[in-house]
Amino acid sequence: MPETPVLYVLNGPNLNLLGVREPEVYGHATLAEVQALCEQAADGVTVVFRQTNHEGELIDWVQEAREKASALVINAAGYTHTSVALLDALRTLTIPIVECHLSNPSARERYRHRSYISPVAAGVVSGFGPFSYELAVKA
Repeated sequence: MPETPVLYVLNGPNLNLLGVREPEVYGHATLAEVQALCEQAADGVTVVFRQTNHEGELIDWVQEAREKASALVINAAGYTHTSVALLDALRTLTIPIVECHLSNPSARERYRHRSYISPVAAGVVSGFGPFSYELAVKA
């Protein structure tokens, strides 16, 4: 673990389309605006903010966080509900994990009700749009 705190904020598929994709569900904020919100909320803690549409890359970053991060905020997006491989990678972490979602998955389609992330997360923040990220970072 690093001597100075480093917070990884990892984002899964389609979050690069924030502000454009289904704004009625995800809002109008862009991913760059969400990143700025996270960096402001981190209050001096170094934030490593990343997004990928590729499951393997997300897993690589989780594994990297094992050595470099003090804590992890993750919005795995669609992989939240499908990826046992991501769960297995997260299980190797000894740092706090906070699951984060812009929308409330439990209030959406039934297939979104199951999270493979929640069993290893210290907490879950969802349903508050970009403010979910701020709460997750502060947690």
